[in-house]
Formats: sequence, C-alpha cells, structure tokens
Amino acid sequence: IMKVEDAINQKKFKSEYQKVSINILYTGSWLQHLTMQVLKPFGITWQQFNILRILRGCYPEPATLKLLTERMMDKMSNASRLVDKLLQKELVVRKTCPEDRRQVNILLTAAGKKLVNEASDQLEDTLNERLGSLTIEEAQNLNGLLDKMRN
Repeated sequence: IMKVEDAINQKKFKSEYQKVSINILYTGSWLQHLTMQVLKPFGITWQQFNILRILRGCYPEPATLKLLTERMMDKMSNASRLVDKLLQKELVVRKTCPEDRRQVNILLTAAGKKLVNEASDQLEDTLNERLGSLTIEEAQNLNGLLDKMRN
C-alpha cells in the first residue's frame, strides 16, 4: 500500500487533519487523472462527461443550463461553454422551450446517449478494478466519513 507520506515525500504533518486534507486532495487528483485516462478515447473531458450524465439522468426530459450548473460537480466549469463543445460533437441539441422562448432546453442526441452509456460502463469497470482493494463495507464507511466531513 502506497501511503500518502511516500507518494508526496512528506514524512511529517502538522496534524492528522492536515494529513487527511492532503490525502483527500492527492486521492482526488489521482481519481481525476484515472477518469481522464478512461474518457480520453471517447474524446470528452470529465466535465463534459458530467454534463452528459446529468442529461442522461433527466432523459427523456430536457435540462436547462441552470439545472446543469446546479448539478455539476466542478462548480468552476462554465456549463454554457461545455454545452457548446458537446453541440459541436453532436452529442447534445439545444431547443427553445415552447412555454418560455427565453429558456433553452438541452437534450442528449442518440450519439450522446450511446457515448455516455459506453463511457460510463468503461469507467465503472475501471473503478471496480482500481478500488477493488476496498470491501463494500469499507467503501460504505468511507462514503459516510466523507459525507460527515462536509457537514
């Protein structure tokens, strides 16, 4: 098992809380890199993948930019710019809302739905393989601790 101390070559921490913080940041970066490697063959970023997954969750209903922004994991990303990139790749379409012409609805295309399903399956397989050193109970405990930390 590679410990965070060895991974970043730091033997001492000011406190266990500092070590937890650094360990979470390091592990998050590791997971983000792993996700990017899985998504690279699909030609999308993890932020674009996040938008596609949100749209899949809404399907067959459309989503607004406001809804996408609220649900995105990376709050620093620009939902409008991400949707533009997905439009260029023909993975989503924009349609004016019939009830409110100022509102724009975003929907997955058939190609978008196929891509998000295939990418999700590949990512799930990779995560099961890479996180398989944790038992289900350990994963549940870790999820509970991470949730507790944010509250």
